[in-house]
Amino acid sequence: MNKNINLLSEENVKQHVLPHYNLQDANLSRIKFKDTDKQRAVYKVDYRDKSYCLKKVYFDESELLFVYSAVEWLYRNNINVPRIIPTIENGRFVKYECMLFILTPWILGEKCNYDNKDHIISATINLSKMHSCCKNFRAISGSINRQNFNCIHLSFEKHLAQLVNSSNLAFKSQDNFSNLFLDNFEINYMMAEMSTKISQTINYNNLHSSLCHLDYVNKNIIFDNRKNIWIIDFDKCTLAYCSHDISYFLRRFLKRSNTNWNLKIGLHCLELYEEIFPLNLDDYKYIISYLAFPQKFWKISRDYYNNITKCNHKSFFYLLKKASNNNINQMNFIINLGRHVEKKFNTKIT
Repeated sequence: MNKNINLLSEENVKQHVLPHYNLQDANLSRIKFKDTDKQRAVYKVDYRDKSYCLKKVYFDESELLFVYSAVEWLYRNNINVPRIIPTIENGRFVKYECMLFILTPWILGEKCNYDNKDHIISATINLSKMHSCCKNFRAISGSINRQNFNCIHLSFEKHLAQLVNSSNLAFKSQDNFSNLFLDNFEINYMMAEMSTKISQTINYNNLHSSLCHLDYVNKNIIFDNRKNIWIIDFDKCTLAYCSHDISYFLRRFLKRSNTNWNLKIGLHCLELYEEIFPLNLDDYKYIISYLAFPQKFWKISRDYYNNITKCNHKSFFYLLKKASNNNINQMNFIINLGRHVEKKFNTKIT
């Protein structure tokens, strides 16, 4: 058990952290705790008529200063973000037992509803504004220079090979999971191969980059009671390819059964994004290859065969079944998006 668990009790945090904000008399409740390598905790602080979010972060001071810089940059460019509240000593954080804590306003509202067209539109436009205003982002002195400019074709080549390996293991195992895997292998292999081939043609020097959120999903996109959009939780923010942020956002809601890889919705989001921040051919290649790769199918099968002697076979079977439900729609989405891009740029993408 991590020794910090007891230190992170509500009693200890209230006694040792809240006085630095003159909130020692506030009500404190821990609402989230993850005891992993990246240990984190989130508390809600209620004092008089105001609420705050107190977070124990999992990174060091130099990374925290990068996050602080990102939030301040976005705030000064009229993006709604909860700013980090200074301590009574005018510090940006509290250090307690070698752990770092930050305090922000608690943003009241509704998380982005993927079935609400207005929410999707607002979230898309807001992401484009964020990328546009952060093209020249610079972090303050003392910050680590967070960057994530990985070449995705390297990952996809590796994952494609793992899919093939899983198919070999499936032929040997011939259990229920393996039979389901083999029934759905062909279409998933086709998408993985397509993803890999397209990603290999990307000119990474042409990709647009900016400060990116990298966790731009519904739980971090909040609409207040005036329908203003707020973006929270910048723990993963970094300098990266804009197409990564776009792809991650799109995949999260397109893969749902309600959305079911709806091409019209996907194209509308991309068109809205481009009204503020135009994309080039390589940006689109990145997006297509990212959306084409059968992420869940690959990961579930990899984990199953790596733990086949001790995993819950029934649970993995149902996870794979769920991951295979929309394969045909995903494939059709990718093919038609590819045709749209080829027409838009008057060129082949592979």
